[in-house]
Amino acid sequence: MDIATIGGLIVSFILLIFGIIFDEDNMRLLWGRVGDFINYPSMLITFGGSFMAVFTASKSIKSFLNNLKSFKLALKILPSNESATITTIIELSNIARKEGLLALEEAANNIEDAFLKKGILLIVDGTDPELVRSILETELISIEGRHKKTIAFWEDLATMGPAWGMIGTLVGLINMLKKMNDPSSIGPQMALALITTLYGSLLANWICTPIASKLKLNNDTEVMTKEVMVEGLLSIQAGENPRVIEEKLKSFLSPSMRNDMTEEEGGEVNG
Repeated sequence: MDIATIGGLIVSFILLIFGIIFDEDNMRLLWGRVGDFINYPSMLITFGGSFMAVFTASKSIKSFLNNLKSFKLALKILPSNESATITTIIELSNIARKEGLLALEEAANNIEDAFLKKGILLIVDGTDPELVRSILETELISIEGRHKKTIAFWEDLATMGPAWGMIGTLVGLINMLKKMNDPSSIGPQMALALITTLYGSLLANWICTPIASKLKLNNDTEVMTKEVMVEGLLSIQAGENPRVIEEKLKSFLSPSMRNDMTEEEGGEVNG
């Protein structure tokens, strides 16, 4: 589980509650204040309206539910990374250089990544390099397209939250104006009207926007890792030297990641 994601959500919520219950004048915590920020009709308008608006725009019920489940993806740590992928590619290139491309079929049995395994088998089958690139890039585009749809779901929900919060606020203001003959009710009614705006902002900025940002980051990482795989596999198929392949693939990495990789491997590549 990604501690950064779950930790960020929990700590931000704790800070919110602390801000609600802390009395600056008396320098003490007033837990009774939490109840002032709970209003069920406002919750129904803001959360119910936001989710149902996005549900209306969804392709199907299944699609909507799958997008909701994608919340769990933001809590997961990606199992692969660019450095490990490059190391695997170099190992495969050494096998191909010493034993030939057909020897990669046996090596593919130990590969867990379906994308990389598919590319290896295409090479072993003698598929034309341009066709290999086309097949892998088409699959990569499809993967990224699915990711973008999921990200768009959370971005849409982040947009709907404040909008429905404002709708709830307008409803509350209308109710307040109807009771203007009672001055003592204006303050409480105004507070209730503003709570829906608070709920909408929380939905957008506490949950939806951070989740969308984390999914974008995961998508960028996965796409770059798979781009490394494509370039590496095509280089192996072209018979390039393992050291040349390594330097080519390292161009995808940041300087710090290159240094870390060099330190881990001692700068040595079997060729």
